[in-house]
Amino acid sequence: MKSELFTYDIDEKALDLAKQNDGKLLLIANAQDLTPQEVIDRYKSLADIERGFRVLKSELEIGPVHHRLPERIRAHAAFCFMALILYRVMRMRLRASESSLSPERALEVLRRVQRHLIRLDDATDPVTGISTMTLKQTDLFKALKIRKPLSAQG
Repeated sequence: MKSELFTYDIDEKALDLAKQNDGKLLLIANAQDLTPQEVIDRYKSLADIERGFRVLKSELEIGPVHHRLPERIRAHAAFCFMALILYRVMRMRLRASESSLSPERALEVLRRVQRHLIRLDDATDPVTGISTMTLKQTDLFKALKIRKPLSAQG
């Protein structure tokens, strides 16, 4: 088409290519030793890693900490990694037991379980105990395959 102020041409080859790829996600990789399926698998695992970081920031509430020393940076990263692994194991066990609770909600319920330690007068050994557990808390320990804390002394 032409106009006095504006002209353009349509590149039919480019338009056909755009139509073929419309609605598709193209993955481009420079790793020549990977098969197309391996590229797809790596991309999917990247999405899983990103979900893990979202969990760390939101559900586990691990905020940014500014370290300078390499050993502290490594320790912080290790704690974050362990927290994420525990979260995922918890999610997996809750699903396997067909619990309707999310890991966040399960932690809320279990957070109410308390261990008490009381030292009476001059007694050398303290008296310890666990708060009375609800049926829901007891069921959660079973679902998570975690031994219920003992209320006995010691």
